[in-house]
Amino acid sequence: MSTSSFSATHSQASTLYLPPGTWATVLDCLCEHFSAIGREQWLDRIARGRVLDAQGQAIALDLAYKEGLRIHYFREVPDEKVIPVLETILYADEHLVVADKPHFLPVTPAGEYVEQTLLRRLIRRLDNPHLVPLHRIDRHTAGLVLFSANPQSRSAYQSLFPTRKIDKYYEAIAQALPQLTFPLVHKSRLVDGEPFFRMQEGPGISNTETAVQVLEKNGDLWRYGLSPVTGKKHQLRVHMTALGASICNDPFYPQVLKDVEDDYANPLKLLAKGLRFSDPLSGVERVFESRITLAW
Repeated sequence: MSTSSFSATHSQASTLYLPPGTWATVLDCLCEHFSAIGREQWLDRIARGRVLDAQGQAIALDLAYKEGLRIHYFREVPDEKVIPVLETILYADEHLVVADKPHFLPVTPAGEYVEQTLLRRLIRRLDNPHLVPLHRIDRHTAGLVLFSANPQSRSAYQSLFPTRKIDKYYEAIAQALPQLTFPLVHKSRLVDGEPFFRMQEGPGISNTETAVQVLEKNGDLWRYGLSPVTGKKHQLRVHMTALGASICNDPFYPQVLKDVEDDYANPLKLLAKGLRFSDPLSGVERVFESRITLAW
């Protein structure tokens, strides 16, 4: 396995430095360290080459345990639920891939989703293990996601986000706010909320900023244009809630809807609609727009 190939593979794997112990083999250590995963599962993973050493080589079943040994393993979810939505590739060249992510599909592996993610699907479709997302959008949000396709140019594209050299534009459908004057800018300090997966506004200097305008009115519902200056987790969802109009079908805000099954007919009405930036390699102005539309 070449260095570049292993680097791409390694980016999709989890890493464990073996803890102190008295195990005879790496297999014994893995079985005890990850007690929720049965020995038969580890045997199967090792047999299929899904557990690698520091050089990216599949380990042997009898590889001797050594404290601090670096092991890479691929997460697997037995009987992973199929997410019945289809992503669209809008653009692809040797450096960049732009995809339209449907609602409910995670960008990267997490929790109960590994193969049913935008990243894994694109790796399979494009046969490119070097794909890495340059940013994230929530599982419940639809729209544009940029991927680096080439490790040699990756840092140039990654730098667009922390330096704010990329303009992101969203659309959302939420309750009308006739009492407010638009366009407006909402700033606040976002901090971790309860439960752990939520965010909330807190006291202190603002660390988030969103420009909000009204695009279309339809009775009690309005279509809003949202331009985030910052990119904090759940920023747009929290800001719209703070303004008094939580985004339609939001399972987390203003309150968590417990035990809610994914309702594919009624997704969160939030869409990553547009991206604009100057290409760091060519200097060409890049403009991408989602083909997904938010229905009333």
